[in-house]
Amino acid sequence: MDIIKKIWPTPFNVKEKSVGSLLIQIIIFIIVVAIAGVVIGFLSGLPNVGFIFSIIGSLLGLYSTIGIVLAILKFLGIVR
Repeated sequence: MDIIKKIWPTPFNVKEKSVGSLLIQIIIFIIVVAIAGVVIGFLSGLPNVGFIFSIIGSLLGLYSTIGIVLAILKFLGIVR
């Protein structure tokens, strides 16, 4: 569990049974992914290095999805 806390530190700021902190955390993840998605969308159109930005965009989406899931698990009290 310590490794997960080092990789995804932000979901652990969510307080158990606190809807406000959960919503703030989810909104932060969505905004960051949306902004980065727009930037990566433009950069993925580059002819020679576009595939690298596409991979980075996919990994960023995966990272944020896992972060949201961990935030929800923390909210429910499943992850300590």
